[in-house]
Amino acid sequence: MSERGRPRSFDRQQALSRAMHLFWQKGFEETSMSDLTQAMGIAPPSLYAAFGSKEALFTEALDLYQATVNNEIWNALDEGETIAAAIEGFLVNTARAYSRPDQPPGCMIVLGSNPAASEIAAIGEDLRLRRAENISQIMKRFERAVRQGELADTFDCAAAAVFFATLQNGMSLLARDGGGQDALMAVARAAAPALEGMVRHHRRR
Repeated sequence: MSERGRPRSFDRQQALSRAMHLFWQKGFEETSMSDLTQAMGIAPPSLYAAFGSKEALFTEALDLYQATVNNEIWNALDEGETIAAAIEGFLVNTARAYSRPDQPPGCMIVLGSNPAASEIAAIGEDLRLRRAENISQIMKRFERAVRQGELADTFDCAAAAVFFATLQNGMSLLARDGGGQDALMAVARAAAPALEGMVRHHRRR
């Protein structure tokens, strides 16, 4: 059966990408429907028909962010042959991704909403869960290093994951406050001695 109604006169993926950049730049609460329709180049009825609501659009924009922009950062965890190389690559890629001139600074998952200002609790909870998943990904990489014999069984993978996730969140805030790539790279380099000491102290003997 053919689809009834008029076909969409806009590129849905392109419109979603524009919405993602706007939410990323301004945050959920500060982005109005007028802002969205203007940036996406569509009328309100088309936005609602294609995406359902502002909240649903924000969620889909987050999914797009994680599937595209965020990939460069998190792929480093798998590509690094050693735990030191994996975490170093993770932080260096973070510095690059958070300071690109052609996109908003910082991380959309960290800066996408102000829980104190939002009337939609589900938005804040969704972001919290995504940040928790980030911690879980880092922890799994440390657990892999333990399984492969690079780190001792006594190594606290959870604490290390929280430490580096918190460092990454701080880099996002630094980027939003105007810190450029040099400043972010300096943070990534400053973490290297702590990481090396952590690995050396807990290396399996």
